[in-house]
Amino acid sequence: MILNILRTGLLTSVATVARLLSGFLVMKFVAVLAGPEGVAQLGQFMSLTALLVVFSGGGVGAGVVKYVAEYREQNLPLHNLLNSAFCFSLVSSFVMCVAVLAFSERIALWLLGDPRYESLIVVLAFAQIFVALHNLIISIINGMMDVKRLAAVHVGGAALGVLTPLLMGYYFHLYGVLLAFLLAQASLLLVSFAFYRRSNYFDWSFFLLRWDVEAVKKLSRFALMTLTSALLAPVVQIATRNILADKFSWEQVGYWQAVSKVSEAYLLFITMAITVYYLPKLSSIVDRKLFVSEIKSAYQYLFPAVVVSALGIYIFRDVITHVLFSDEFAGALYLYAPQLLGDVIKIMAFVLSFIMLAKAMTRLFVFSEVFFSMTYIGWTYFLTDSFGLVGAMYAFVVNYAIYFLFCFVVARRFISTMK
Repeated sequence: MILNILRTGLLTSVATVARLLSGFLVMKFVAVLAGPEGVAQLGQFMSLTALLVVFSGGGVGAGVVKYVAEYREQNLPLHNLLNSAFCFSLVSSFVMCVAVLAFSERIALWLLGDPRYESLIVVLAFAQIFVALHNLIISIINGMMDVKRLAAVHVGGAALGVLTPLLMGYYFHLYGVLLAFLLAQASLLLVSFAFYRRSNYFDWSFFLLRWDVEAVKKLSRFALMTLTSALLAPVVQIATRNILADKFSWEQVGYWQAVSKVSEAYLLFITMAITVYYLPKLSSIVDRKLFVSEIKSAYQYLFPAVVVSALGIYIFRDVITHVLFSDEFAGALYLYAPQLLGDVIKIMAFVLSFIMLAKAMTRLFVFSEVFFSMTYIGWTYFLTDSFGLVGAMYAFVVNYAIYFLFCFVVARRFISTMK
């Protein structure tokens, strides 16, 4: 078990490094090109893209990972599952395409405050179809626990993700960066399919337009959980940015975005390892002792990792901010301490929250996502009144501390019911 965790951690680290380098090269370019305001706008656009991409695929990714891990030795259930997932992804992505095209101008005005960006929203409407199919493929690879191939897909995607924005941004500035970001996302399908095609579990019959009622019911439960989380995460970020922009300025929002981006980046090493290893693993375990052992091993290795990482980020925060962004972001340095404390608490809660996802606790998961998203916005509004911009970081800490207690109670009750 320890060797599996270390191997997964090593391979996912390689993939994460590639994604981080790609993301931060683009972020650095935008920071130099357009300053804190440009970084804030890029964050808004990335939030919308993340939201539409998950909705376009019907949110079946987590369900595919779980059930592929369970059915990989069972031919008929596996085919029924993947045929249904393929149909689910196609139908939902085409519906989303029509919806985004219908409201493209309003979306551009609401998100970026400029109708000139409507053409980007139109491109996004079509690009998300390709991204939905890409997400389905990597979910299959993840469910097969083919970590090496999954890492290779992410590395290949990261290369695309950095070259196109830098090239187009040089000629077309911020608009070019945003357009290239979309084209790179759509091109990920070519990368993932190329690697998947060479696997020993590839089968064209997985992609038939055929429904299985039982498989659809199972996937629907995960779709509800995934879509709830996917909807709320970017919506909460967008709402937070708007609150901060109304109370302070877009420059201040850029400071918040920069620190949040650093936080998100180094946590990718940990969250990606959890997603790749623990979701399929916890989904397949029914024995109480083995289940508890997996949870303990997660804390044994991941908690020290996040603490050491957070301390390192805090000590070198000035250098990191200068290298990744620019001297204009020096005003963000005081935001790091509470943000990094919140990161540690977030990972502690994240490990336990995966129990709800792995064991399909749909109602409880949806309730927790909605409730704690609302409380985060409430805490942000309230604490920024009292403490200024740093109040948004205090809200992050308080909200995740309460969420950890909630997840602890849920985990304890579930484990008590196992044999």
